[in-house]
Amino acid sequence: MIGHLLHADLEPMLRNKQWDQLREGLSELPAADVAEIIEYMIDLPGADETLLFRLLPRELAACVFAELPLHLQRRLVQAFSSADCGSLLNEMTPDDRTRLLEEMPAQVTTRLLEELSPEELRRARELLGYPERTAGRFMTPEYVALPPSMRAREALEHVRKTGRGKETLNVLYIIDASGKLLEDLRLGSLVLADPEIPVADIEDRPLVSIPATLPVEEVIAAFRRYGRVALPVVDADGKMLGIITQDDVLELAQAEATEDIQRLGGSETLDAPYLRTEFWSMVRKRGGWLSALFLGEMLTATAMGYFEGEIERAAVVALFVPLIISSGGNSGSQATSLIIRSLALKEMTLRDWYRVFGKELFSGLALGCFLGLIGLVRILLWYKLGWNDYKGHPVLMGVTVWVSLTGVVTFGSLAGAMLPFILRRLGFDPATSSAPFVATLVDVTGLCIYFLVALLILRTTLLAPA
Repeated sequence: MIGHLLHADLEPMLRNKQWDQLREGLSELPAADVAEIIEYMIDLPGADETLLFRLLPRELAACVFAELPLHLQRRLVQAFSSADCGSLLNEMTPDDRTRLLEEMPAQVTTRLLEELSPEELRRARELLGYPERTAGRFMTPEYVALPPSMRAREALEHVRKTGRGKETLNVLYIIDASGKLLEDLRLGSLVLADPEIPVADIEDRPLVSIPATLPVEEVIAAFRRYGRVALPVVDADGKMLGIITQDDVLELAQAEATEDIQRLGGSETLDAPYLRTEFWSMVRKRGGWLSALFLGEMLTATAMGYFEGEIERAAVVALFVPLIISSGGNSGSQATSLIIRSLALKEMTLRDWYRVFGKELFSGLALGCFLGLIGLVRILLWYKLGWNDYKGHPVLMGVTVWVSLTGVVTFGSLAGAMLPFILRRLGFDPATSSAPFVATLVDVTGLCIYFLVALLILRTTLLAPA
């Protein structure tokens, strides 16, 4: 939005090559706004992506680069010279740099690592050594550490001297000589403390830390549970390794939500924004699931073939097949979406499956009866208006639809609710029990339920042998 608002002022500068004015205009804005402007301007006629970055001060350029989406970061890395890449990467925070390096092709990552300074190279290798999607990959070693014996006034002076460039100064960390984390200390508590008191004696909230191997889902849950602006990351011995801040968690939460939504839609997760995803990559990621769902839907044709004789005797029965199976699929999709989200938010655990089963059983019965009543009214109304005579048995046809919808919607609700629990119990991501997968399952079973109910109720009338 910012890019569109300001392009009227900045685009003429770019077109007229007014570099000094453009540099001044960009330098006065926050890094996030500059990134949005560059993302907009980079595709304008005459724009040079490397030139736009060279106009920025070095520190601002690194912050802006970290705010850009991954596809633009890749584009810029390919356009920069090795020296420019090295300068940019050395200025980036370690967590942002790690996120970029792990997304690059191996040969590009190797080239970029060669451009880092010895100290930054050591940090990059440490972070890249942790398993993917764990806290260690997203932490930064940029924090302020205090020895426990340091007095409050000395600590404040230490913060003034060493705090520049750190990820956050809101929280300080008290660490002993062996590197073990003793406690964290809010800057506000330090400012209000007696100047002569040792920092280890300043009363503050209880220490909360996370292990470096903690999965990102648990990292997000920890921030949600404790409401901290930053959490320290420690090793198995409790030694301080780095911190993860709120901005990192917001990015992680957005990425996790995007992946879950894409899986719920019956697709593999995309590696880039939709419009930037290559054609064959899109086909490959969607084709696998669609093929599996198509094979599952073929069972529907098999089920209908089994009841072919009944369909031939009373074609009117087949009129309601789409209505029946779609209602079951919709109820299943609703249930699975609700349960997946509740599991993700820790609103329930695997032990709550029986409570969910009972709730969905009665909910499914109530919803099915309600939809069935609507179906019955519709059949009787159509009969009254003369639009379909239902072979002279509208009430029996309506009751068949009513009972079938009750059974199918109930089964769909139970299947959609229980499948996430089963997948979680087996160690899979519940999001893979996507709405299309549940709908396919319920389509087949719903068809069987409908024709079995029809045979039971209509066997002496519409489905009676000739």
